[in-house]
Amino acid sequence: MSTDLDLDRLLKLRLVVARFGEMDLAKWWNTKGQLGRLGAAALRRGFPRTHRFAQARSVFAVAAHRCSEVFEPPGCVTLWRLPESIEEAFDARWEHWLDHAGEWTAFFEKLESLLGTDLIEVLRAFELVEARDVEAYGKLKRSAEGRAVPLPGIFSGTDADVALLALGFARGEPSALAVPYARKAEA
Repeated sequence: MSTDLDLDRLLKLRLVVARFGEMDLAKWWNTKGQLGRLGAAALRRGFPRTHRFAQARSVFAVAAHRCSEVFEPPGCVTLWRLPESIEEAFDARWEHWLDHAGEWTAFFEKLESLLGTDLIEVLRAFELVEARDVEAYGKLKRSAEGRAVPLPGIFSGTDADVALLALGFARGEPSALAVPYARKAEA
């Protein structure tokens, strides 16, 4: 499995999908504006330097839980449940992000004002996906029952794989979450 995954980009992808899925936008998980201005105002006082990352942690947890309720196939990964080595590297990087929270201000401010209804366009506006990612997305289909979006092939831990896991959420509809997933390689 690749260890060259851009963890900053993974964080940004998770943030955009998390914000997009909130109740005031796509209505996929039960947070309402937690990553918006309301959430920032609510947490800023208690966490003056790191409130945006506290907001993120809470929405990530809710999104991961909701996705696992809707569809959690064995032996697979989702944007919220990547292989252990990636999740460990992501968690280890968290302290760095907290130490450099000021560098994330502009990104979070842009995220707070997110209004789009087209996840693909939102991800493009944040410069998180490339033309080849969107082309690969075009081949994705929702499963027969409509709750999942299977990715082709085996998850290899690349930036392209993670971008496709994020883009796959665009196959969902407002109030109708479809969870993108990829199969893990056999151990």
